[in-house]
Amino acid sequence: MLERLFAYLDSVKARDPAPRSRWEILTYPGVWALFYHRIAHWLFEAELFFLARLVNHWSRMLTAIDIHPGAKIGKNFFIDHGFSVIGETAEIGDNVTIYQCVTLGGTNPTNGKGGKRHPTISDEVIIGSGAQVIGPITVGRRARIGANAVVTDEVPEGATMIGMKARSTLVPAEEYLREFVPYGTPCEDAEGNRIDCFEKLEGELRALREEVASLRAAQEPRRLSGTGD
Repeated sequence: MLERLFAYLDSVKARDPAPRSRWEILTYPGVWALFYHRIAHWLFEAELFFLARLVNHWSRMLTAIDIHPGAKIGKNFFIDHGFSVIGETAEIGDNVTIYQCVTLGGTNPTNGKGGKRHPTISDEVIIGSGAQVIGPITVGRRARIGANAVVTDEVPEGATMIGMKARSTLVPAEEYLREFVPYGTPCEDAEGNRIDCFEKLEGELRALREEVASLRAAQEPRRLSGTGD
Protein backbone atom coordinates (compact mmCIF):
# COMPACT_ATOMS: atom_id res chain seq x y z
CA MET A 1 0.00 0.00 0.00
CA LEU A 2 2.72 2.47 0.97
CA GLU A 3 4.75 1.51 -2.10
CA ARG A 4 1.81 2.34 -4.36
CA LEU A 5 1.28 5.64 -2.55
CA PHE A 6 4.97 6.57 -2.83
CA ALA A 7 5.00 5.59 -6.51
CA TYR A 8 2.00 7.85 -7.12
CA LEU A 9 3.52 10.78 -5.23
CA ASP A 10 6.78 10.35 -7.13
CA SER A 11 4.86 10.36 -10.44
CA VAL A 12 3.32 13.70 -9.44
CA LYS A 13 6.71 15.12 -8.46
CA ALA A 14 8.10 14.10 -11.86
CA ARG A 15 5.43 16.26 -13.54
CA ASP A 16 5.46 19.21 -11.13
CA PRO A 17 8.74 20.92 -10.13
CA ALA A 18 7.12 22.92 -7.29
CA PRO A 19 6.97 20.42 -4.37
CA ARG A 20 10.11 19.83 -2.29
CA SER A 21 8.89 16.56 -0.78
CA ARG A 22 6.24 13.87 -0.92
CA TRP A 23 4.60 15.38 2.17
CA GLU A 24 4.00 18.62 0.32
CA ILE A 25 2.25 16.76 -2.49
CA LEU A 26 -0.16 15.32 0.08
CA THR A 27 -1.61 18.83 0.49
CA TYR A 28 -2.59 19.04 -3.20
CA PRO A 29 -6.37 19.18 -3.82
CA GLY A 30 -5.99 16.97 -6.89
CA VAL A 31 -4.46 14.21 -4.78
CA TRP A 32 -7.30 14.35 -2.26
CA ALA A 33 -9.91 14.50 -5.04
CA LEU A 34 -8.50 11.28 -6.47
CA PHE A 35 -8.44 9.66 -3.01
CA TYR A 36 -12.09 10.46 -2.38
CA HIS A 37 -13.03 9.41 -5.90
CA ARG A 38 -11.56 5.95 -5.31
CA ILE A 39 -13.94 5.59 -2.35
CA ALA A 40 -16.92 7.06 -4.21
CA HIS A 41 -16.29 4.87 -7.26
CA TRP A 42 -16.14 1.74 -5.07
CA LEU A 43 -19.50 2.68 -3.57
CA PHE A 44 -20.88 3.44 -7.03
CA GLU A 45 -19.79 0.04 -8.34
CA ALA A 46 -21.52 -1.53 -5.33
CA GLU A 47 -24.70 0.38 -6.39
CA LEU A 48 -24.64 2.44 -3.19
CA PHE A 49 -25.34 5.50 -5.29
CA PHE A 50 -26.48 7.86 -2.54
CA LEU A 51 -23.41 7.18 -0.39
CA ALA A 52 -21.21 7.59 -3.45
CA ARG A 53 -22.80 10.98 -4.09
CA LEU A 54 -22.26 12.03 -0.48
CA VAL A 55 -18.54 11.28 -0.75
CA ASN A 56 -18.45 13.10 -4.10
CA HIS A 57 -20.23 16.12 -2.57
CA TRP A 58 -17.79 16.26 0.36
CA SER A 59 -14.82 15.97 -2.01
CA ARG A 60 -16.16 18.80 -4.18
CA MET A 61 -16.56 21.10 -1.18
CA LEU A 62 -13.07 20.27 0.06
CA THR A 63 -11.12 20.32 -3.21
CA ALA A 64 -13.22 22.35 -5.71
CA ILE A 65 -12.91 19.38 -8.06
CA ASP A 66 -16.02 17.52 -9.21
CA ILE A 67 -15.43 13.92 -10.31
CA HIS A 68 -18.58 11.89 -10.81
CA PRO A 69 -18.44 8.61 -8.87
CA GLY A 70 -19.08 6.67 -12.07
CA ALA A 71 -15.96 7.94 -13.86
CA LYS A 72 -13.25 5.32 -14.42
CA ILE A 73 -9.71 6.52 -13.68
CA GLY A 74 -6.41 4.66 -14.14
CA LYS A 75 -3.08 4.88 -12.35
CA ASN A 76 -1.11 8.05 -11.56
CA PHE A 77 -3.85 10.51 -12.50
CA PHE A 78 -2.87 14.07 -11.57
CA ILE A 79 -5.05 17.19 -11.51
CA ASP A 80 -2.79 20.20 -11.03
CA HIS A 81 -4.47 22.99 -9.01
CA GLY A 82 -8.08 21.91 -9.51
CA PHE A 83 -11.44 23.49 -10.41
CA SER A 84 -12.08 20.72 -12.93
CA VAL A 85 -15.18 18.67 -13.78
CA ILE A 86 -15.21 15.03 -14.91
CA GLY A 87 -18.47 13.43 -16.01
CA GLU A 88 -20.07 10.11 -15.19
CA THR A 89 -19.06 8.04 -18.23
CA ALA A 90 -15.59 9.53 -18.64
CA GLU A 91 -12.75 7.02 -18.82
CA ILE A 92 -9.18 8.07 -18.03
CA GLY A 93 -6.10 5.93 -18.65
CA ASP A 94 -2.76 5.79 -16.85
CA ASN A 95 -0.36 8.71 -16.25
CA VAL A 96 -2.83 11.37 -17.41
CA THR A 97 -2.25 15.00 -16.39
CA ILE A 98 -4.99 17.62 -16.26
CA TYR A 99 -4.41 21.25 -15.39
CA GLN A 100 -6.89 23.66 -13.80
CA CYS A 101 -10.40 24.44 -15.04
CA VAL A 102 -10.69 21.48 -17.42
CA THR A 103 -14.05 19.90 -18.27
CA LEU A 104 -14.50 16.35 -19.49
CA GLY A 105 -18.10 16.98 -20.40
CA GLY A 106 -20.95 15.02 -21.92
CA THR A 107 -23.51 15.39 -24.66
CA ASN A 108 -27.25 15.21 -24.20
CA PRO A 109 -28.45 12.15 -26.14
CA THR A 110 -31.27 13.01 -28.53
CA ASN A 111 -32.93 9.67 -27.86
CA GLY A 112 -33.20 10.43 -24.16
CA LYS A 113 -31.07 7.44 -23.16
CA GLY A 114 -27.89 7.45 -21.13
CA GLY A 115 -24.96 5.42 -22.37
CA LYS A 116 -21.52 6.75 -23.18
CA ARG A 117 -21.72 10.55 -23.09
CA HIS A 118 -18.24 11.61 -21.95
CA PRO A 119 -14.76 11.30 -23.45
CA THR A 120 -12.23 8.51 -23.17
CA ILE A 121 -8.74 9.81 -22.36
CA SER A 122 -5.96 7.38 -23.26
CA ASP A 123 -2.67 6.86 -21.42
CA GLU A 124 -0.16 9.70 -20.95
CA VAL A 125 -2.43 12.44 -22.28
CA ILE A 126 -1.87 16.03 -21.09
CA ILE A 127 -4.80 18.47 -21.04
CA GLY A 128 -3.95 22.16 -20.65
CA SER A 129 -5.76 24.63 -18.41
CA GLY A 130 -9.26 25.68 -19.40
CA ALA A 131 -9.64 23.01 -22.08
CA GLN A 132 -13.07 21.51 -22.77
CA VAL A 133 -13.24 17.94 -24.07
CA ILE A 134 -16.85 17.20 -24.90
CA GLY A 135 -18.77 14.10 -25.93
CA PRO A 136 -18.09 10.36 -26.32
CA ILE A 137 -14.84 10.86 -28.21
CA THR A 138 -11.44 9.24 -27.74
CA VAL A 139 -8.27 11.24 -27.13
CA GLY A 140 -5.39 9.10 -28.38
CA ARG A 141 -2.38 8.04 -26.36
CA ARG A 142 0.22 10.76 -25.65
CA ALA A 143 -1.98 13.44 -27.22
CA ARG A 144 -1.76 17.01 -25.94
CA ILE A 145 -4.74 19.34 -25.59
CA GLY A 146 -3.63 22.97 -25.49
CA ALA A 147 -4.95 25.54 -23.02
CA ASN A 148 -8.55 26.67 -23.67
CA ALA A 149 -8.98 24.28 -26.60
CA VAL A 150 -12.48 22.98 -27.28
CA VAL A 151 -12.33 19.39 -28.49
CA THR A 152 -15.42 17.68 -29.91
CA ASP A 153 -13.86 15.25 -32.41
CA GLU A 154 -11.59 12.23 -32.14
CA VAL A 155 -7.95 13.07 -31.40
CA PRO A 156 -5.26 10.91 -33.06
CA GLU A 157 -2.44 9.39 -31.05
CA GLY A 158 0.38 11.86 -30.41
CA ALA A 159 -1.51 14.89 -31.80
CA THR A 160 -1.47 18.36 -30.24
CA MET A 161 -4.82 20.14 -30.44
CA ILE A 162 -5.23 23.92 -30.09
CA GLY A 163 -7.93 26.54 -30.54
CA MET A 164 -11.72 26.72 -30.70
CA LYS A 165 -12.82 24.45 -32.35
CA ALA A 166 -9.59 22.55 -31.71
CA ARG A 167 -7.34 21.79 -34.68
CA SER A 168 -4.05 19.96 -34.90
CA THR A 169 -0.85 22.00 -34.82
CA LEU A 170 1.71 22.03 -37.64
CA VAL A 171 4.20 20.19 -35.44
CA PRO A 172 4.73 16.55 -36.49
CA ALA A 173 4.25 14.26 -33.48
CA GLU A 174 7.51 12.43 -34.02
CA GLU A 175 9.48 15.70 -33.73
CA TYR A 176 8.24 16.87 -30.34
CA LEU A 177 7.05 13.71 -28.61
CA ARG A 178 8.72 13.69 -25.22
CA GLU A 179 8.11 12.09 -21.87
CA PHE A 180 6.20 15.11 -20.53
CA VAL A 181 5.13 18.46 -21.99
CA PRO A 182 3.94 20.94 -19.32
CA TYR A 183 0.42 22.29 -19.90
CA GLY A 184 0.07 20.09 -22.97
CA THR A 185 1.52 22.79 -25.21
CA PRO A 186 4.96 22.42 -26.85
CA CYS A 187 5.24 26.19 -27.19
CA GLU A 188 8.84 26.53 -28.35
CA ASP A 189 8.67 23.65 -30.81
CA ALA A 190 5.32 24.70 -32.23
CA GLU A 191 6.38 28.30 -32.65
CA GLY A 192 9.66 27.34 -34.30
CA ASN A 193 7.86 25.06 -36.71
CA ARG A 194 5.40 27.81 -37.65
CA ILE A 195 8.26 30.25 -38.23
CA ASP A 196 9.98 27.74 -40.53
CA CYS A 197 6.75 27.29 -42.48
CA PHE A 198 6.21 31.04 -42.82
CA GLU A 199 9.80 31.58 -43.93
CA LYS A 200 9.41 28.89 -46.57
CA LEU A 201 6.17 30.46 -47.83
CA GLU A 202 7.77 33.91 -47.88
CA GLY A 203 10.70 32.52 -49.88
CA GLU A 204 8.36 30.95 -52.42
CA LEU A 205 6.40 34.22 -52.63
CA ARG A 206 9.61 36.20 -53.29
CA ALA A 207 10.60 33.75 -56.04
CA LEU A 208 7.18 34.12 -57.69
CA ARG A 209 7.39 37.91 -57.51
CA GLU A 210 10.85 37.85 -59.10
CA GLU A 211 9.60 35.57 -61.86
CA VAL A 212 6.63 37.83 -62.57
CA ALA A 213 8.91 40.90 -62.60
CA SER A 214 11.29 39.23 -65.10
CA LEU A 215 8.37 38.28 -67.37
CA ARG A 216 7.08 41.85 -67.27
CA ALA A 217 10.53 43.18 -68.06
CA ALA A 218 10.74 40.84 -71.05
CA GLN A 219 7.32 41.98 -72.30
CA GLU A 220 8.02 45.72 -71.87
CA PRO A 221 10.12 46.28 -75.10
CA ARG A 222 7.44 44.60 -77.19
CA ARG A 223 4.72 46.71 -75.65
CA LEU A 224 6.66 49.93 -76.31
CA SER A 225 7.38 48.96 -79.95
CA GLY A 226 3.74 48.03 -80.49
CA THR A 227 4.54 44.46 -81.44
CA GLY A 228 3.08 41.38 -79.86
CA ASP A 229 3.12 37.64 -80.10
